[in-house]
Amino acid sequence: MIVPSSGQNTTPDRAVKLGRSKPVAFAIAGILGIGMTAALVAQPSLEVAAKPDGGARGGVMTPYGPAPMSFADLVEKVRPAVVSINVKNGTSGGDRKRFRGLPDLPDDSPFNEFFKRFREGPRGAPGRRRPSLAQGSGFIISQDGYVVTNNHVIEKAKSISVTLDDGTKLDAKLIGGDPRTDIALLKIIKNGDYPTVEFSDKPARVGDWVLAVGNPFGLGGTVTAGIVSARGRDIGSGPYDYLQIDAAVNRGNSGGPTFNLNGKVVGVNTAIFSPSGGNVGIAFAIPGRLTQEVVADLRNSGSVRRGWLGVSIQNVTEDIAESLALDKAEGAMISEITPGGPASKSDLKVNDAIVEVNGERIKDSRDLARTIAGLQPKSNARVTVYRDGEKLTTTVKLGRFPGIKKLAKLQTGKPIGEELEDLGLSLAPASSRSGAGDDGVVITDVDPDSKAAEIGLKTGDVILEVGGKAVSEPDDVLTGVRAAKRKGRKAILLRIQTGDRKHLVGLPLKTT
Repeated sequence: MIVPSSGQNTTPDRAVKLGRSKPVAFAIAGILGIGMTAALVAQPSLEVAAKPDGGARGGVMTPYGPAPMSFADLVEKVRPAVVSINVKNGTSGGDRKRFRGLPDLPDDSPFNEFFKRFREGPRGAPGRRRPSLAQGSGFIISQDGYVVTNNHVIEKAKSISVTLDDGTKLDAKLIGGDPRTDIALLKIIKNGDYPTVEFSDKPARVGDWVLAVGNPFGLGGTVTAGIVSARGRDIGSGPYDYLQIDAAVNRGNSGGPTFNLNGKVVGVNTAIFSPSGGNVGIAFAIPGRLTQEVVADLRNSGSVRRGWLGVSIQNVTEDIAESLALDKAEGAMISEITPGGPASKSDLKVNDAIVEVNGERIKDSRDLARTIAGLQPKSNARVTVYRDGEKLTTTVKLGRFPGIKKLAKLQTGKPIGEELEDLGLSLAPASSRSGAGDDGVVITDVDPDSKAAEIGLKTGDVILEVGGKAVSEPDDVLTGVRAAKRKGRKAILLRIQTGDRKHLVGLPLKTT
């Protein structure tokens, strides 16, 4: 099982695939420390070496070079730059843990509505909102206080602080985050001359010693050691490859650095592979070179600008290659074109097999995703495809890769309007969701900081009418909101069904 160790107070289990293997529990390391029980057995033929370049105290000379006897000097060098990240995630509504002893009922239980109301308090009142805390690790990369960590540690942060190795606690602000690589950049607000570490200019090799420093469980700086077990790992979280390290990964170590023996950062700890949620000696780190590229973009503009083609793709199998008269099972097959995306405005078609971009061969779907992401939005890409046994080349003007939520809405073909985002609601036809009924539009997500959340709207509520008119599609809600705005209304009347209860609420509208 792959258990997201999110650095949060919860550990959601999200099944993902490791390469082509079975789904496993993916633990986004709530904060990763790398640990390996390394027993160095000095054979009679091995010699004791002088202190290696890596700063390890003494060592054993092997036929392939020195092996460290101690990491103490290296730890003293790098630990001052490793910090603990403490996050307050605003507020969270009442949940099953609010009152101990309440039954854990299945979703279709007739008692669910009763206990839901009991948890939430008085009828019609929104659930009590409580501060939610999260913790992670990070490391300082500049003397003026820029800090690298995982995006999942801070993605819902209302306030952020960092704790230095000496215990000093300082406020920090978010410069930018990139969910696709799970990298975020913070800045310590107070000016100072902070200890720093640097990224390695050489990629880690399989078999290299690595050292991780983090802050699991809030215990303070913790050091663990291991080796690089593999490179180029696909953990099913996007097109980018990861380092695999044999590591003891603990909650609270997400965003912590992986060092080589020269004290340079070769990776950022982010995940573990685990059938049960515990450590089995397989952990993953975002490679240092990729992290550097993302951090540079975040520092310059607060976000990462990636090219976007606007297609759903899959690998070209042997059978598909045969059907297209391809010599090899290479390339990326277009299975769907996103409405309104760049590809929809080009000559690309479903069932095209993309084999080249700007003259570079495309090996598979992940290779295509990385290649397109490396191009600038609004640039022209020459895309070569096989269609009906014929090789064709067309030019596509790339878009900018959208945010995760916006992308999900685009891929479902649902219309997107800024008005709905302003309301803080994600919607779907009620008929498309089991248990939501046949009428109206079901709320699939509520921004906890929106007016919708303030008036008590919740995921699972069904909007039956907007401004007195029945709705069945998210577009109907959007039409009602626009009509109310044209009339100068500051709020719109919604008829809501919560369980078996129907009621009216006035939802404030954002004025421009």
